[in-house]
Amino acid sequence: MFGIKLPKKQDLKRYSTLLTVLTKYGFEDVMANSPASKIIPKSYLAKHPETETLLSLSTFERIRMALEELGPSYIKLGQILSNREDMLPPELTKELEKLQDHVPALKNFEVEKVISESLDIICADYFLSIDPDPIAAASLSQVHRAQLLNGDMVALKIQRPNIQEIIASDISIMKDLANALEKYSDKIEAFQPQKLVDSFEKSINEELSFKKEMGHMEHFANNFKNNEAIHVPMIYSELSNDQIICMEFVDGIKVSNLELLQEHNIDSKAVAKVGIDLYLEQVLEHGFFHADPHPGNIFVLPKTQKVCFIDFGMMGTIMPKDIEALTELLICFLKKDVHKIIPILKEIAIKTEITDEKKLEYDLYELIEGVSNTAIKNISLGTTMEQFKTVLYENKITIPHYLYMLIRALVIIEGVGLKLDPDFNITNNLKPFMSKIGRKRFGLKRFLSKNLDRFQEYNLLLDSLPGDINEIMDKVKSGQLVMVHEHKGLNKFRESMRTAINRLVYAVIIAALSIGSALLVMADMPPKVNGIPLLGAIGFILSAILGIFIMISIYRNKDL
Repeated sequence: MFGIKLPKKQDLKRYSTLLTVLTKYGFEDVMANSPASKIIPKSYLAKHPETETLLSLSTFERIRMALEELGPSYIKLGQILSNREDMLPPELTKELEKLQDHVPALKNFEVEKVISESLDIICADYFLSIDPDPIAAASLSQVHRAQLLNGDMVALKIQRPNIQEIIASDISIMKDLANALEKYSDKIEAFQPQKLVDSFEKSINEELSFKKEMGHMEHFANNFKNNEAIHVPMIYSELSNDQIICMEFVDGIKVSNLELLQEHNIDSKAVAKVGIDLYLEQVLEHGFFHADPHPGNIFVLPKTQKVCFIDFGMMGTIMPKDIEALTELLICFLKKDVHKIIPILKEIAIKTEITDEKKLEYDLYELIEGVSNTAIKNISLGTTMEQFKTVLYENKITIPHYLYMLIRALVIIEGVGLKLDPDFNITNNLKPFMSKIGRKRFGLKRFLSKNLDRFQEYNLLLDSLPGDINEIMDKVKSGQLVMVHEHKGLNKFRESMRTAINRLVYAVIIAALSIGSALLVMADMPPKVNGIPLLGAIGFILSAILGIFIMISIYRNKDL
């Protein structure tokens, strides 16, 4: 049973809504086992009139629909969980990908009052105008257009009122629900719902920190400061804090708006190539990439034709060592070098439990050959990535979460490229990019940098070596040095030796009995039975019995 933790008063309304929705979609047993069932009336567990019809849908469809109906926090949960192929079945993550962040704008939202209170300013001292109607609304915030006194057009990303309290309340309920789910079903427990909620809590708290998002924007801008093909919106720090971001208004065209791009004489094919190159640079050079590059987050500026990414709440980070391994993996994939792919996968992976390395090698070879034998224009990165994830899953290779984020992002960016250019294929962009990286890897600058790092490591080793040797010698002198070793398979060896020695002893006894019996018979020693020495006959019989016993023992153990 549960250690009963009663819900707070402010959570009761959310609990009752949750229970109603779960009952509607056929999950009433889950809440019936939760702490809330001690307080919320049993009438809430009554069958919903739509339940019977909804039960004809799959479990995963009903999960997605329930999250949609529960509102912003749960929609955001579903969106984040759609990236967790490492913890959830692919059928569920595909269903969760359908969740869209189409949240209606807040009614009676007093924009100026919220800005004034949050920034502790008088709006008229900084703004000529602020549009009360949002240009975009999401689960955590909405965006309003405004004009500063100097004439600059800005976008104000403002957190929804009390959103942090609402999220905290919802997470508290989610934790209770996850606890109930784990007790409800062993199958559900295998998906680690409590761990998933913990992961969501971490992600949502990062998104709620607008200061962190501003840090992402500054980091991103610094990475591309010398690249003329990209524009990163400027931040107005004095009008920003942890709840509001005031940034340059991007007067651009969404990459999905092909008609408008054509009206401004913008070559959509060129945009596709530049956009993908910029994305590959984020991943393979900087190791800091936009994790949600859907068409609504990528613009083209009509005057300069620069590409502009927006919404830096979800970013992926790859360590320099992993970037090298990832680059090597792509090079080996393009060269179809399966033998080198496996050790690189082991290096990148969090955990490997490969039971049959030959099977893994064959699976990878089959995947690469399938791609190689397909015309470039017909290669789908999405399909290839799905097959790759299947190979990893079947061979029990667990890769870091950032790689799942990257796989999802690359599939999204490929979709953007195909929308801009029906003949687009990311492989065409990848090959020249890999050649460029290959030249850098064998360049003088990298060679000197690598060897300088090694020299520093050797220098540290030499500095610490005398102290380490002294420490070892002190332990030897004081008798504290203990060497631990393990004999693997020693017990089996001992058992085999014992069996062999026993058989050898039996063989010696049989030989002795046989020789002794023969001597007695030859000496014609009495007493006799039918003229045959009795002791000699007994010796021969015992020898025969022991011989048969040993033969049976050897046959049973298949040692013949």
